[in-house]
Amino acid sequence: MISIVVADDQELVRDGLAAILDSEADFAVVGTAADGAEAVGLVLSLQPDVILMDIRMPEVDGIEATRRLVSAKVATRILVLTTFAADEYVLQALQAGASGFLLKDAPRSSLLAGVRAVAAGDVTLEDSILKRLVADHLDRSPVLTTPPGFERLTAREKEVLQLVARGRRNDEIARTLFVSETTVKTHVARTLTKLGVRDRIQLVVLAHRSGLV
Repeated sequence: MISIVVADDQELVRDGLAAILDSEADFAVVGTAADGAEAVGLVLSLQPDVILMDIRMPEVDGIEATRRLVSAKVATRILVLTTFAADEYVLQALQAGASGFLLKDAPRSSLLAGVRAVAAGDVTLEDSILKRLVADHLDRSPVLTTPPGFERLTAREKEVLQLVARGRRNDEIARTLFVSETTVKTHVARTLTKLGVRDRIQLVVLAHRSGLV
């Protein structure tokens, strides 16, 4: 069962998303929030698997709420919601530690798939957003040679890292390497630990900064 919190300042949107998610057998909406401060409080107290976080909310917006949750080192995966794919705040939210983004007008199937992907440790990103994120980090950060901890990776973990850095999902990596998705998840988790990064997005950025892809 995937536990979820929905945060959006528009009541109809918030309740609509909650209703859609709660109708799935493997989802449980454990709370809803009308602003970022309330969202942070709910996540800290309920520790859900995923929070759907609207970017533009009054007082404490989704970006600041994401920063606070990442600073608190919660295990909850943060999936930001936006109206436009080109929203300038999408990059800020991802840089703050969000695990992906979804458009509010995305079809139901994309919403459900996105939540499941993020809960499983995958990311939900369009290629164009991924490229912008990487380019922005490269512009702002010095290029590394070999990332700390890279020498501890096994040959298979390095293969998985290369594929993750190219934006491949777990199922795509599994088909490429002829292994199970469970095996891929294990390799990704160990790679994150050895390289000391929080999630796949940071792993992608690190790989590009280090010239591994």
